[in-house]
Amino acid sequence: MSAGAAHPVAGSSQPLSLRRSLNLWDLILIGIVIVQPIAPMGIYGVIHNEAGGHVVTTILIAMVAMLFTAISYGKMARAYPAAGSAYTYVAEEIHPALGYVTGWAMVMDYVLNPLVCTVLASKLTQNFLPGIPYWMLVIGFAGMFTALNLRAIETSARINEVLAAGMMVVVVIFFAFAIRFLWGLHVQGAAFFARPFYDPGSFSFHGVFRGASIAVLTYIGFDGISTLSEEAENPRRNILLATVLVCVITGALSSAEVYAAQLVWGSKPFPPALVESAFPLVARQAGGFLLFHLLNFTILIATIGSGMGAQLAAARLLYGMGRTSAIPKRFFGAIEPRRQIPMNSVILIGAVALAGALFLTYERGVELLNFGAFIAFMGVNLACFVRYFVRAADKRWMNLVSPLLGFTICCFVWLNLGRTAKVAGSAWILAGMAYGAIKTRGFRGELVRFEASTDGV
Repeated sequence: MSAGAAHPVAGSSQPLSLRRSLNLWDLILIGIVIVQPIAPMGIYGVIHNEAGGHVVTTILIAMVAMLFTAISYGKMARAYPAAGSAYTYVAEEIHPALGYVTGWAMVMDYVLNPLVCTVLASKLTQNFLPGIPYWMLVIGFAGMFTALNLRAIETSARINEVLAAGMMVVVVIFFAFAIRFLWGLHVQGAAFFARPFYDPGSFSFHGVFRGASIAVLTYIGFDGISTLSEEAENPRRNILLATVLVCVITGALSSAEVYAAQLVWGSKPFPPALVESAFPLVARQAGGFLLFHLLNFTILIATIGSGMGAQLAAARLLYGMGRTSAIPKRFFGAIEPRRQIPMNSVILIGAVALAGALFLTYERGVELLNFGAFIAFMGVNLACFVRYFVRAADKRWMNLVSPLLGFTICCFVWLNLGRTAKVAGSAWILAGMAYGAIKTRGFRGELVRFEASTDGV
């Protein structure tokens, strides 16, 4: 399934190029592996408490927002097949200054991801080893992610595929236990089975949209498909289709998972201290301690893999910025000569994850991460609108409606993020604008470029 370099003809001076070997199904499978089949399980408790138990509704609202955004990502991948970056789309199609703001928000998104994974992994481990203090586990996981990335260890695509397949098996096992638990409850009538979508006793529009602003994390990663344009067969068709289908498949599977969980658990809130362990608690109610530990272990393994990958991706972004002197080159652009890795960036991100995990709750970390993600999503929708409608000779109505709906829904959900996240996120954006003004002497010079390293580091 993986693409390799094409072999040049003997005696030919034709440059090497990537082989187009990824068909539509390959792209969909890669997208599902990136997003993960158990995507909503880690954040289930946070969404449940915020939305008054209406997790299914929030997942579906988030899916609508992501579907329009996925269409925009797919279309922009046609125009920029080698970039695949929200920063690039906005900077090239709208204005470099707006691209800069989008890129600065992306930096926060990248750096916070390892922090959130550190918090979740530490909390889940306490379910196995309750005697170990939380701060000790935070040090352990932040140190492990950093140490492994300093050794240049990357999880291969094949291992990720095996892990995704294992997660699907666990999902099937959970469904089996949930069905057994719920068997016979049809006597309670249709209202019981409709309650996860709408429960008049706990429903509020603010809570549901607040939950939807967090539920978007379920879909994070689908945009990675756009970076495979040069290796895809018929990329103009397949990249767009794969991106949209991954969102639909993720939404359908995630909705089924949380629907079953809500039927088992009901709308009662989870204790704040156990919010990270919410889905394993549901599993325990449906199938006892064996299922509890199986779900807990599965989410933990997935979180560890995500944390390692997130730290590596963030280090690549900072190194790419440092290499072009967008941020101090001496520190961020440095390469450790023996292992050829951006050691300073890896260590800095590990330190941020360590310090942040000790003071930031999982809920606030997720909301802050989504603050940056939504800015990128809104930017991509606007860039798509400008390119395919404003500048296009043929004004098609879908090129007007789709990106504007994507932007509007993303903006509305973004506005429903928590106050703390909006204040902290806005402070980050203002700090970035101040840095940009200093860097460019009042925005008279070239703006900072937010591009990850692509040279194998």
